[in-house]
Formats: sequence, C-alpha cells, structure tokens
Amino acid sequence: MLWNNNSNWFWDPWDEFDRMRQSLSRDSFRHSSGFPAINTWVSSDDSVVTTEIPGVDPANIDISVVGRTVTLRGSRRADELQEDESYHRRERWSGEFSKAIELPFNIEADKVTAKFNNGVLYLTLPKAEAEKPRKIEIKSS
Repeated sequence: MLWNNNSNWFWDPWDEFDRMRQSLSRDSFRHSSGFPAINTWVSSDDSVVTTEIPGVDPANIDISVVGRTVTLRGSRRADELQEDESYHRRERWSGEFSKAIELPFNIEADKVTAKFNNGVLYLTLPKAEAEKPRKIEIKSS
C-alpha cells in the first residue's frame, strides 16, 4: 500500500486490479465461459443440461460433442432501430456466445437429443456404452 501525505488515504493496487477485472467482465460477459448459465445433472445412463437463452432462434444454435465435452454456440441479433431512433437504455445482450461443458464420462454423440421450449434449451447426453458399469458374472468351478 502507498500512503498519500496530501489527502491521508491509502492506495491499494489490488483494489485497482479488482476494479479493472470487474470492468472487463461486465464488458465481455457474453463471450466468457459464464454465459449462458447452465444446470447439469447426471444419472447412471445420461446427463441433462439446461440453459435459458430467450430470444435466440434455435436455427442460430450450434451443438457439438467430442468425447466428454459438449459445446454450445449461438447468437442473438440486436434490435434494429429506425433511422430516427436511439437507445435510451440498453441492457439486453446481443451477439455471439460459446460455452463448453465437460462431463465426467464420454458422450454417445449419435444419441444426443435437444429440445427448445419457451427460451430454454434441454440437452440429453447419453453416457457411452463403454462408460456404463457392467455386471460381471462369476463362474464357479
């Protein structure tokens, strides 16, 4: 910390770093791994992922699966304003997003299902057969 003799206050560089980090995260939240927010739960057979992305056209959502990772990519257009209009307040996001979710097992990519209902995307990600537990029969001699 630095002491300023003129105004008797402390300047902490860590506070400045925190302020800069918060400013950057506000400006780039839609491009970070924090958006869109997801819920994930796992059962013995599959995993379900849900995310709220209202206003996104399902045609603008790309879902890809590689191994144990599912990646969501998409975009939402900004509202188009008329020539004589300007924003008074603008809080809704627009633009592109990408989010990768790693699961604790490999995914059976050919059996993934996706539904989009009322702005909520539902993904069902089946566990690969090789990942499922197998019952081993014991033979007696």
